[in-house]
Amino acid sequence: MSAWVWLARIRRPQGRKGEVFAEVLTDFPEKFAERKQLWLLRITSGAGDSSEPRCVELEHHWPHKSGGQSGIVLHFAGVGSISDAEKLNGLIVALPLEERAALGEDEVHIADLIGCELVDVAGAEPVVVGRIENVDRSAGPNTADAVPLLIVRGERGEVLVPFAKSFLRKLDVAGKRVEMALPEGLLELNG
Repeated sequence: MSAWVWLARIRRPQGRKGEVFAEVLTDFPEKFAERKQLWLLRITSGAGDSSEPRCVELEHHWPHKSGGQSGIVLHFAGVGSISDAEKLNGLIVALPLEERAALGEDEVHIADLIGCELVDVAGAEPVVVGRIENVDRSAGPNTADAVPLLIVRGERGEVLVPFAKSFLRKLDVAGKRVEMALPEGLLELNG
């Protein structure tokens, strides 16, 4: 699965003409406007195995909020009914890794953080907090300046850590390691 960038996960049909509601997984949802050819992947096991990717043409898309959850409505060519849309439930909307958006020097794709080890370097000795399992971008106010929350699993269970630039000390995506100087008490607060 490392050859793909996940953009969205299809959750359910939306409308009567084959549209689907999808959870956005990309850092750049505005880029859907530039994408006409996308790929659908079916994840078949926890190991990330998938069936053969299917190329689809994106005809229309628009942001949508449903049941308190923000997402995107997608309409693909050849999907024209609710029953067609139901067959897409659970599929991942993706594109090849080499086509993902370029980043600035001090930026990182959120997907690259998943699986990294988070290490707190605020004290005299580094402390491993755990592995980053996911990133919640919907927490807090819905603004462009909202700080994503790292969802980290470690010895303390699940811990939420703001991915604030002021905490970040070193980011080694290739080595799967994120070093942050966390404020005193943060881990106890939500651990």
